[in-house]
Amino acid sequence: MSKLQFPSGPWTGYFNYDAGGQRFRTDMIIAFAHQRITGEGGDLIGPFIIDGRYDDDDGECAWQKSYVGAHDLWYSGFREGKGIWGTWKSEGGTHGGFQIWPVGEEPAEAATATKEEGVPEPARAR
Repeated sequence: MSKLQFPSGPWTGYFNYDAGGQRFRTDMIIAFAHQRITGEGGDLIGPFIIDGRYDDDDGECAWQKSYVGAHDLWYSGFREGKGIWGTWKSEGGTHGGFQIWPVGEEPAEAATATKEEGVPEPARAR
């Protein structure tokens, strides 16, 4: 099996709540090296750091997204096509989906995501 490419650098994409709905933009700088994912970024909730792992054989990824001075989320996904897609969850049970991709490699089906509208209350930074 050939190894999947995980390019380090700027990534963008979106997350949503529950089973779809409005998409919220997220931007980050991610480093992929030696099966580890690290990085930092920001979205409408605030700045965050990323720390996790990936498998360049099967494309599986998992990381913790820690909002600075606030709460953590856990992401689980797969590298496919031009990006990584999957689900996220909070300790309190809030959950949703996401899709991210390297800047400049937007998938054809990617819709514009908003930066600040309509975030459900449980997801706001504490």
